[in-house]
Order: sequence, then C-alpha cells, then structure tokens
Amino acid sequence: MYVACLVVFAVLAGPQRLTQHTQYNHYAHLADAWLHGRQDLAHGPPAYAQNNDFAEFNGKTYISFPPFPAALMLPLVKLAGSPENFRDGQFVVWLAALAPAFVLLVLEKLRRTGRSTRTERENVVLSLIFAFGTVYLFTAVEGTVWFAALVVGTSLSALYVLWALDAERPVLAGVALGLAYLTRPSVLLLAPLFVLEALRVSSDPVEDAGAGPILRTIQMGARVRIGTFARLCSRFAAPIVVAFGIVTWTNWTRYHRASPLYFDHEFLTVGWHARMLRWGLFGYHFLAKNLGVSLTSLPWLPPKGDAHSFVAPFKINEHGLALWFTTPLYFWLLWPKGLDRDRGRQWLYAAVALSAALPAALDLFYQNPGWRQFGYRFSNDYAVLLFVLLAIGGRSMRTLFGVAAVWGIAWHVFGAETFDKTQFDSFYFRDGSQTIVYQPD
Repeated sequence: MYVACLVVFAVLAGPQRLTQHTQYNHYAHLADAWLHGRQDLAHGPPAYAQNNDFAEFNGKTYISFPPFPAALMLPLVKLAGSPENFRDGQFVVWLAALAPAFVLLVLEKLRRTGRSTRTERENVVLSLIFAFGTVYLFTAVEGTVWFAALVVGTSLSALYVLWALDAERPVLAGVALGLAYLTRPSVLLLAPLFVLEALRVSSDPVEDAGAGPILRTIQMGARVRIGTFARLCSRFAAPIVVAFGIVTWTNWTRYHRASPLYFDHEFLTVGWHARMLRWGLFGYHFLAKNLGVSLTSLPWLPPKGDAHSFVAPFKINEHGLALWFTTPLYFWLLWPKGLDRDRGRQWLYAAVALSAALPAALDLFYQNPGWRQFGYRFSNDYAVLLFVLLAIGGRSMRTLFGVAAVWGIAWHVFGAETFDKTQFDSFYFRDGSQTIVYQPD
C-alpha cells in the first residue's frame, strides 16, 4: 500500500515539487531557526513566500503553525544546510504514503477482531479509495505548509485509531494524539474514541443486550472497574499533558502567555487580520459560510450565451468543492447495515461517529473554510474515522458503491493534476478577498 501510493503521489506531484523547495516552506524555516538556537526567523520571512501566514510579535517573525512537522524535517534541513536546499515538497510526498498504509492496518484490525465484516480485499479497496478518492490525494501532492500539516496529522490520527481500538496501546495512542495536537490541534478532539473504548474494556459485561449506545454507556459506567479504567486513561493522558507543556512553554517564550492552547494565528500579518481580531479565530460568525463551502460549493458553469469567456467548461472556486460532491461515498455513512443485530458494532459505530463529529464541528467554527483548496481539506482531520465507519457500516461495495468511488477518484485526480499547476487559472476562480463563495449573477 505504501509503495503503490508513493508512486502515484510522486507522479501527480510532478518534477518541480520533487526537485525544488516549495514557495511556502515554513516548517523548514522553523527547523532552521531551531538549529540556530532561536524560535523566530532571524532575517524575517523569505521574499519568495510573499509574507503569507507569518506571525509578527514585538518586532519578531514567527512560524505560527504547530511545530511537529518541523521536528520531522529538522535532521534533513541540517544536512541540506538551509531551508532553500531542502526539498520539503518531496519530503511530504514520502510521508503522505504512510496514512493509507496505516488506514489499511486499522481496517484489518477491525476485521481480525470481528468488529468489521469486510474482507481483506475490501479493506485494501477502501484504503486505496481513501488515498485516491478523497481530498487526501490533492493534499498529499501539494507539499506546502498547510498541506504538510494535514498529511502528518492524518498519519498520526490513523496510528491513534489503530492503538485506541480496544484501548490496546494507551501510551502509544496518547503519543500519537499528542503529536497530532502538535500538528493539527483540532485532531485532539478524537480523544473520546479511546476513553469510550477504555470504558468498554474496563467494564463487566452489560446484561441488557437490547440496550442502545446511551443506555449501554450508563450501564458500563455502573459496572466499570475504576482502577483499570483510571490506569488506561492516565497512561493515555500522560503524553498529551507533555504536549500541552510544550505548547505552554513555546507560547510563554514567544508571546508571554502561559496557555496550552494555540493562538499564534492572532498575530498573522494577513489581509483578514481585522476579522480575526473582531470575531476571534473560532466563532458562530463563521459557521454559515463554512457550512456553505463544505456542503454546497459546486463547479461554476459558464453564463448563458457567454461560454467563450471561459477557457474551461467550468470553474472551481478557490474555497473548494463540497465534501459530498468530491466524495459521495460518505452518503453510505447515513445507512449502516445490520447494526441493530450486533450491539458491539453499534457501540463502536456510535463511539467513532461521536469522535469524528467533534473535530468536524470545531473546524466549521474556524475563521476560514480552508480557502485555496480543491476540496474541503479540513475533512482530513477526521477522514480516517469516516472510513472506519464505512468499514463497520457493512453496506455492499458493489455497483453503486463502485460508481461513487470512481467518481471520487476521477475528481480528485483532476484536482491533484490541476490545483496550483499550469492549468490553475483555466479551472479555478481566484478571490483574494475570500468573500465570494457562490458564482455572482
């Protein structure tokens, strides 16, 4: 799985991304700053990055993104000698092939433990669809700072799910989620999966086989072995507390604020800085727009009688396409099969759905919907869990499923091949203000 995905990702990334540094190699600059014993950029942002997404505080320039991807790059930046000599886009492609392989391990664990009825072949197909039929594909081949974080975060979330199932590896699950927090903070909200699995394995069997998920949770709580549950949760939480400590230290040494929560983006020198000061980084103010982008954004067709004004037969807004349009397989999540006859699968389905819903909801309150994207890229934060739901949902993977899968693969190959490539201006509508979501009349 890793090799197959690596070859496809490398081909779609293209020679330029594999042989040169990207325009937005922020993580390489953060790694270089560490190598020189500092957190800020000594010479400010590089000119080629056009001051895009750098934080300014007290006359110093900082990288506002969570630091773990920079830690991964640090040894190679050291060997390269400078951020400009380090091929960050190629490095991200090498990392990107990990997530689909980890997804396969997760699905196979579900099969071996009897919590999924999928066959090994079906799990391979689902993993390939994850790699090539979701927004992960265009994310994997971009290489720039925003997409690098999503690539690393997705791999870590897959490892977290692998170790959280059955609460089998509490320390490793905590390490994976802690590192994910140091990459994509919203991924931390996947934590209920481990807690609910720990509750299940720490409780004596529930006698009422007909109980629903909520009643089963109450019954488990009444029958839980407190010592076992506390031991599992404390081992899980310890690495996450360490991650909080790292964030608190960096926020204090940079901005004199002892907070375990990220707020660096408040200091970005960007055109929409004023709206962040007015409404915050997260808030209800952004919900309607984010829902509109994630659920209703579609390709634009040429105006009637004016088709020749377009180079291409359609345009895609830089806000990206709706999630269901690019990956219609997610409709299968609404109709799981046979859960009413299998309380174990019903419990897991509810636990995974809840854990996916929390980061999904947080992302919808963020100050932008992922602007400059082919599809709704923030869905990478919980996409692994959506594929777990597809696996345990048990619906047939035959004709209609296959049509939906091919549709998703075709669109995402198109996105990977055109986004930020030479064909970009032909197919994508540029809007630097971020205010235009739908095609103007």
